[in-house]
Amino acid sequence: MLSGFAAYLDSVKARDPAPRSRWEILLYPGVWALGFHRVAHWLFGGELYFLARLVNHMARFFTAIDIHPGAKIGRNFFIDHGFTVIGETAEIGDDVTIYQNVTLGGTNPTDGIAGKRHPTIGDGAIIGSGAQVLGPIIVGARARIGANAVVTKDVPEGATMTGIPAKPTLVEAEHYQKDFVPYGTPCSEACDPMGQKLEQLQGEVERLRKKLAELAEERDQGRRDPERRGAKAGDRA
Repeated sequence: MLSGFAAYLDSVKARDPAPRSRWEILLYPGVWALGFHRVAHWLFGGELYFLARLVNHMARFFTAIDIHPGAKIGRNFFIDHGFTVIGETAEIGDDVTIYQNVTLGGTNPTDGIAGKRHPTIGDGAIIGSGAQVLGPIIVGARARIGANAVVTKDVPEGATMTGIPAKPTLVEAEHYQKDFVPYGTPCSEACDPMGQKLEQLQGEVERLRKKLAELAEERDQGRRDPERRGAKAGDRA
């Protein structure tokens, strides 16, 4: 048991260069939140719902992280900083990393969708700060969700998602092949949502220019045709 806990602390240290020892990691709110959740989830599984909720509320008070007791969480889960919310039917695989202010939210229970309402996160996924992953969608293994992205559709394995709504973006091979990328997105212009938006606007402007050129050509052609018909009528006269 102790060796497994030490391995967990080492897995956190591998994803965060700040701590200089395992003792520092023991002070992390994400570590405490996960520990509280293990207890709450055990109580929830035993249908001791009030006690499970009590432990959940204690955890939220001390860590500013709200994990519903019903959420299923795999090995080596790491929440870096706090203010994260994880819903009841969320399922999280092994070696998943979540940064601050992330929501794994559910669909509105009044819309007729019963049962599974929250996302399923695959092994090794990384979710950047401020991201919102909503609904009973599947985020594939090793997927990366960029900061402040809003994800409402399934994410393929290994994809990097950015923007609102989130869309896949191309990343350099050296970044894609890395086992871990902080905050889920390599820091390059290729993954800058504003840069992508600018490229889309430039493409739209180019399409409008071509359309205007075609309309101008049609107008000039329309003017030339009557002149030609008038000249031919004068020749026949």
